[in-house]
Amino acid sequence: MSDIGVGPHPQPWPDDPRLDPELLEHGDRRNVVDRYRYWTVDAIVADLDTRRHPFAVAIENWRHDLNIGTVVRTANAFLAREVIIVGRRRWNRRGAMVTDRYQHIRHVASIAELVATSRGYTIVAIDNLPDAQPLESAELPAKALLLFGQEGSGLTSEARGAATAVYSIAQFGSTRSINAGVAAGIAMHTWVRQHAIHTDWC
Repeated sequence: MSDIGVGPHPQPWPDDPRLDPELLEHGDRRNVVDRYRYWTVDAIVADLDTRRHPFAVAIENWRHDLNIGTVVRTANAFLAREVIIVGRRRWNRRGAMVTDRYQHIRHVASIAELVATSRGYTIVAIDNLPDAQPLESAELPAKALLLFGQEGSGLTSEARGAATAVYSIAQFGSTRSINAGVAAGIAMHTWVRQHAIHTDWC
C-alpha cells in the first residue's frame, strides 16, 4: 500500500511563507486535502477561518463522552465555525484523528454559560424525544448552534430548555437512539444541504 501524502518537495523550494520547511524537506504525510500540502498548521487554520460556515456544534460532556472526537472530526469536515464542549473539559481526542488542530474548540462549564456566550447563534437541539419535530422537514437557522446530549442519557432538561426547537432523526429499527457522533454528522449534513451546497463556501 502506498504512503499517504507526498514525499520531500523537489528543490528549489517555493518562496511561500505558508509552507513548513520541515515538511518540504521530509514530506507531508498528514491527512489533509492536496491544497494544504506542505502548509503549516497555522496557515491552514488561517485559510479555513476565511471560509468557515456560520453554524456551530455543542455537545454535553458530563461523563467523558467518547463520541466528542468523532464530532470534532465531522465538524472539521463540514467546516463548522466551532465546537463547544459543555461540562467536563477533558475529552478523548483519539477519535478526532488530529483534526482538533484545525478546528476551533471552546469549553463552557454549563448550559447557562453556553446560553450567556452564544455569540448570536440560534440554539437547536437534536434528540429523539416524544415532542421533537422531524429533522427531515426542518429548516435549520443559518447561524444554528446544533446541541447534542450525552451519549446514552441524551439532552439534559437544562439543554432542552435552552433550545428554541428540538429535532429528532427518523429511525426504523429496534434501538431507541443512534450514536451521538453519527447523529451530529447527520445534523451537520442537513445544515450543509440547506445552506452550503451550490454556494461559494464549497
